[in-house]
Amino acid sequence: MNTIISVRNLTMHFGDKDVFDGLNFSIAVGEKVSLIGHNGVGKSTLVKLMIGLLKPTSGSVVRHDLNGRMLKIGYVPQFRNIDADAPLSIASFVALNIGKSWHPWLTRAEQKRVAAVLAETNLTELKDRPLALASGGERQRAYLAQALLANPDLLILDEATASMDVDAKQAIMALVDQIVTTKKMALLFVSHDLALTKQYTDRYLLIADQKITTGTSQSIDPETLKGVEV
Repeated sequence: MNTIISVRNLTMHFGDKDVFDGLNFSIAVGEKVSLIGHNGVGKSTLVKLMIGLLKPTSGSVVRHDLNGRMLKIGYVPQFRNIDADAPLSIASFVALNIGKSWHPWLTRAEQKRVAAVLAETNLTELKDRPLALASGGERQRAYLAQALLANPDLLILDEATASMDVDAKQAIMALVDQIVTTKKMALLFVSHDLALTKQYTDRYLLIADQKITTGTSQSIDPETLKGVEV
């Protein structure tokens, strides 16, 4: 399988705090991978390094070209600070990721693309609802739709299901699974929920004691992850 991202001898320190040391792993086209570990081990830090928001102390994150172009990464956070008085509709929020353009409005092609993503994430009927008034599940679908707008090769869900109830978690992950499978995207699912990681990913990356290990998702041993939600 073609590798789309490689982490090589990645080390990260914040002052005197050692987050992790010498991490090595890769993700291939279409792989579904979970990133697990206790709170504070550096999962979110690793994600920020992968998407280029942080620079490592040493080592590298290599984002490989795919089909002659730069790798595209879509990022879905757990939450964002949305002002309760913000008039931004779900459709307008999603369209913020349309890309750079010289004109202040959406072209017909861009409108079509936004409409397609809204339909894909079951948001068409809610497109005019203010994002600030959307439910938690609706907001997560809006975050997902915005990430999908750029047709990413790798979709990263950073604790995106953490604040949801069981039914909402299943609904959003079933939707994500359908989309990434159909489009052959790679998925990195950052989560404490071992049931979801076993159901929706094929392989895990476990950060513990500043190191990383991997294996099949079905082989995750809850005894090694005391305190992690099962």
